[in-house]
Amino acid sequence: MSAQVTQTQQRQLPWLIIACGCLIAALTFGPRSAMGFFQLPMLADRGWDRTTFALAMAIQNLFWGLGQPFFGALADKFGTWRVLLLSGVLYSLGLYLMSIADSATMLHFSGGVLVGLGVAAGSFSIVLSAFARNVSAENRSFVFGLGTAAGSAGMFLFAPISQSLISAYGWADSLVIMSVMMLAIPVLAIPLAGNAKTGAAFRAEVDQTVAEALKEALGHRSCLLLTTGFFVCGFQVAFITVHFPPYLRDIGIDAKYAVIAMSLIGFFNIIGSLAAGFIGQRYSKPYFLALIYLGRSLVVTAFLLLPQTPFTVIAFAILMGLLWLSTVPPTNGLVAVMFGTRHLGMLGGVVFLSHQLGSFLGVWLGGYLYDHFGTYNPVWWLGVALGVFAAVVHWPIKEAPAPRLALTPAE
Repeated sequence: MSAQVTQTQQRQLPWLIIACGCLIAALTFGPRSAMGFFQLPMLADRGWDRTTFALAMAIQNLFWGLGQPFFGALADKFGTWRVLLLSGVLYSLGLYLMSIADSATMLHFSGGVLVGLGVAAGSFSIVLSAFARNVSAENRSFVFGLGTAAGSAGMFLFAPISQSLISAYGWADSLVIMSVMMLAIPVLAIPLAGNAKTGAAFRAEVDQTVAEALKEALGHRSCLLLTTGFFVCGFQVAFITVHFPPYLRDIGIDAKYAVIAMSLIGFFNIIGSLAAGFIGQRYSKPYFLALIYLGRSLVVTAFLLLPQTPFTVIAFAILMGLLWLSTVPPTNGLVAVMFGTRHLGMLGGVVFLSHQLGSFLGVWLGGYLYDHFGTYNPVWWLGVALGVFAAVVHWPIKEAPAPRLALTPAE
């Protein structure tokens, strides 16, 4: 009987919505995850220092975070497709203007503000909230894992793609080519049309206003702990995304291993994201998140203390890849468990804003401290300490609906 129910649920999954959402996740996550490959050739041409590029990427992460709650609220009310249309336009324009940026101000506006807002309008919170509205609670973590894995696939694919484009056409033309790719997002978004009240999972619960939803979330202890911990995730992954390729060059590792490492992180990120969706459906999400953050700290510690060779770079990339975006399915799953799907785009964006504040600090601090001390080591070790802190913060989180939802029937 249980197997029959599972098969029925699987047949009822909206596969067209899931497939298009996964492609969008891959496209939006791909170019921004490959920005580290553009750093050195761009700086060589423009004569800027690493702090200048790092600040642009930090601004990108900041506006990604600041835009998330806003775009999430728009998607909840006016529909996902309209927001994803805006994502494609902003992302494409940002990458194009970045390709012709001849001043630090233009770099910060194009690669920072515009690309950041483009990613925000088409990122995980937007896509996963559309998934959540169209699948049952029993399948939600599994589908979140699929969407996150798709973003991981974008990272896996765009690492070699971007490096190959740079080698063949130069960094500027490569950005133009990727800007054209982003115009596919609005087309892929057509099946995701609809808002928070049109999905199959919408239920007759108290129809909160935005202000009421925010007040509930910001007064919820477990949500505040989750938000605090997600700051650490952003700090760790954004620092590695932007600074790992130049870090490997600094320690004398051949440049090809930067491409291999980022591709491996992306590939094993797919496995880690799918596994996270599976595990989060069956076991405690808070405990699982605590173990992920602790695992990251152990992996980075081993990488820094062991001899740094091509072998340890590859091993680091594989292990970090398994832990990279595995935080996303259980984190978004917890938000849905706590508050339902009515304002999931916005509330997921609020939690993600903390992630992006961490990203801003990790990226900017990496460039700033490198220019002052000539090494990335202080930021590596700060990331280790923050990982332990995040593990402690996630442990007491309660995986339970807010009191308002506890009084209503389950989805």
